[in-house]
Amino acid sequence: MPVFALCDANNFYCSCERVFAPHLRGVPVVVLSNNDGCCIARSQEAKDLGIKMGDPWFKIERWAVGKGVRHFSSNYVLYGDMSRRLYEVLQRFSPRVEPYSIDEMFLDLDGLGVDLIDRGRAIRAAILQETKIPTCVGIGETKTKAKLANFLAKKRPEYAGVCDLRSPDACARLYPTIPLGEVWGIGRASAAKLQALGLSTVADLAGFDVTHGRDVLTVTGARVIMELQGQCCHDLSLISPQRKGISVTRTFGASVTEWEELKESVSTFATRAGDKLRQHGLLACAMTVFIQTNRFLPGEFYSNAATFGIEPTQDSLLLIRDALRGVKLLFRNGFKYWKAGVMLDDLIDAKTAAAQMFPSRDPEKSARLMAAMDGINSRFGRGMVRPAVSGVERRWTAKAEFLSPRYTTRIEELPTVRA
Repeated sequence: MPVFALCDANNFYCSCERVFAPHLRGVPVVVLSNNDGCCIARSQEAKDLGIKMGDPWFKIERWAVGKGVRHFSSNYVLYGDMSRRLYEVLQRFSPRVEPYSIDEMFLDLDGLGVDLIDRGRAIRAAILQETKIPTCVGIGETKTKAKLANFLAKKRPEYAGVCDLRSPDACARLYPTIPLGEVWGIGRASAAKLQALGLSTVADLAGFDVTHGRDVLTVTGARVIMELQGQCCHDLSLISPQRKGISVTRTFGASVTEWEELKESVSTFATRAGDKLRQHGLLACAMTVFIQTNRFLPGEFYSNAATFGIEPTQDSLLLIRDALRGVKLLFRNGFKYWKAGVMLDDLIDAKTAAAQMFPSRDPEKSARLMAAMDGINSRFGRGMVRPAVSGVERRWTAKAEFLSPRYTTRIEELPTVRA
């Protein structure tokens, strides 16, 4: 029988901020969304103060600062590198590890021949020692049960951060105490359907007829029920599926009214989209560009988008050309633009794509240029080399007024130690 563990970092973004700033431990901390807009991560102390996910920072700033809340802009470079370190530690405990999100990873513990509670404690201890990130571990014979066990490990102190839900006795005792909404794969709409049928707990769902469950929640819901019953329907996915689309969208730090500024922003988004294509070895065959004003501000609201086919490419310069052609058709004078984006679709594998008969640019020269640009930016930091059309001052860039240092990836931002 398979055995899965889910290792989940506690309040991951806030925990990352605390790793190199020990004085933040025990202090309420929040991390803000792009443009320093809303609270997207909260330490337990901030949650205890009543700060909710998605609270607009401008509305609660004065009150929160008065309560001693420390706030930070999203530092995705730091968070991504700390996630990589967490993954590397987990690889020592299992031959098969599946990153589920930036702060959650499934492990295959089948056949290890050890006490799995002790193994979970060892995982937590190793991660805390080497990354300083607190975690919880949930264990089950299915991924759904492991996810549920992780919820219990995090929310109930008696488990000390590790919960094993493989025992039928444990399920019989705990399932009736857990609301439906905590089950992986049961969203608000699904929970509402089940509650209308008189189901309110995990025990109710686990005892629900699978055939009826398929009628109410489709085959996905039926698999959830089967996994709660101990039947494994989802194995680890160790090979990432090919991406179906790539999006780069941003809210501006200041309203954009001039074409030149909009051109800079859209060129920057297209450049970043090209970076992502090359990272995944893909070509894009279709593009969507959009611009919009802020519907919550006084004045006429304007939003428009254009979708069109493009020459299959991963060349940022060609993507910029196409994106600007599209957004030029959408631009209207007199509006204060608040957001724009570039989305790429119809992605194909660059290695197996058919050669183009009349390419806009020499494929070999294009590949060498993009490789040189990627190599420089990889070594010295993203944006060190970029197309001139993406601008220099870039007044429109999103605000990040409270950004912490990128301690682990920028040598000039290494932490300072004073003896």
